[in-house]
Amino acid sequence: MLSASKIKLIQSLSKKKYRQKYNLFVVEGIKSIKEFSFSKFSIKSIYSTIPIPFLNENQYQIINFEDLKKISFLTTPHDALALLEIPSNNINSFKGIQLVLDEIQDPGNLGTIIRLADWYGIKQIICSKGTTDAYNPKAVQSAMGSLSRVNIVYTDIHGVLANSKIPVLGTDMKGENLYTTELPENFYILMGNEGNGVSKEIKSLCTQILTIPRFGSEQKAESLNVAMSTGIILSEFYSRIEKLK
Repeated sequence: MLSASKIKLIQSLSKKKYRQKYNLFVVEGIKSIKEFSFSKFSIKSIYSTIPIPFLNENQYQIINFEDLKKISFLTTPHDALALLEIPSNNINSFKGIQLVLDEIQDPGNLGTIIRLADWYGIKQIICSKGTTDAYNPKAVQSAMGSLSRVNIVYTDIHGVLANSKIPVLGTDMKGENLYTTELPENFYILMGNEGNGVSKEIKSLCTQILTIPRFGSEQKAESLNVAMSTGIILSEFYSRIEKLK
């Protein structure tokens, strides 16, 4: 049985201020826990309703399903839940494509973008300080283990981009056609807020502004979801890279 104090602590991790206070976040599901267990992340404790085949018995605690429901952030809880330490990440040097996020607010969108980055082999995402927390339970769940492989850094993106020696490709409803723009060898892709796009101050630092053109006769769709847009842009860029190999 889990103690009342332990249940209260885990429940509190739904809020950013308590994640910061305890420097902990939650990962749910044996598959995701396995991915984090083979990463740089430090796992503090694991609670499971069933035996975990890739761990020794002393590495996790068996609990009943009623206790799991009390600590899970899911409507239908998975079989296991882990508490992990939030790492202190720094910006790493890189070559190729790197994502920069300006005030992304929806944790589901952020989690999907992290998953997309992992899919395309992008090892780092630089986030503005106002971007939603990557360790929000919804973001972690949406990322589906990819958070264990992508370096997430929160910083002053204005300072990063203003001092950048490589091109910054911004995204907007109005800009150069994504499909006909020539690409540099190394560059930042800047994705903006769901409602307002890239802020005016940050947009002024862009080398180019790109847009995903609409097709079809009516062209009435107002915009695309930021995670969807990120997927389209990365798919286009990486398809060109493959053709050059």
